This record gives sequence, C-alpha cells and structure tokens, in this order.
Amino acid sequence: MNHYETVFIFTPVLSDAQMKEAVDKFKAVITDNAGAIVNEENWGLRKLAYPIQKKSTGFYTLLEFDANPEVIKKLETQFRRDERVLRFLTFRLDKYAEEYAIKRRSLRAAKNNASQEVKEN
Repeated sequence: MNHYETVFIFTPVLSDAQMKEAVDKFKAVITDNAGAIVNEENWGLRKLAYPIQKKSTGFYTLLEFDANPEVIKKLETQFRRDERVLRFLTFRLDKYAEEYAIKRRSLRAAKNNASQEVKEN
C-alpha cells in the first residue's frame, strides 16, 4: 500500500453539518476499499488564489491515508461527481514527504497539548 495525501476544497455555502457529511463520504470511499485514514485536518474557510465558479473562498480539508492505487481512481471519480467540491489534488508521498508529514503531525499534536495545558492552568 502507498501513502497518499489529498486536499479538497468545498464550496463556502455549506453548513458545518453538510461539510462533515461530505468529508465522511470521501473517507468512506477510502475505508470501504481497504484503505486506512492516517490523518484528517480541517483547515477551515480560506481565501482562494483566484475565483472558482465565481467564489473567492472555500473550505479546505486534508486527508492522509494508506491505500492501493486503484482506490485513487474511485476517490477522484467521487470528487468529480460531487458538485460541492470546487477543486481537489491527490498525490502519493515518497519516503521524504512521508517523514515530513509524520514530523508535522507530531509537532501539531505537541502544540495542541501545550495549548490545552495552558487552558487548564
């Protein structure tokens, strides 16, 4: 199995519940085809570099997962069929990118733990 990362942008008119339902749909495509979700990050509403379908903002989501190459074709077909998705990009991580992703996740977890400790005190 290869390690992949996909970033997709949803239209900004979605509610939180609709966005969560859409992300769960794409996660199900991966897990139903013997893939495993490694990491999920919701980057929130961000400004687009250029207008897409007359929209200047979008909800960004990142998924890291392990899967076979056949899963990518099914996942990208679902992205194309879903009108809520403005753009998507999926790529396979090489060993250096995978090491960087692990380091980034651990730094993010440490930052979250430190902020929780500050809130508790």
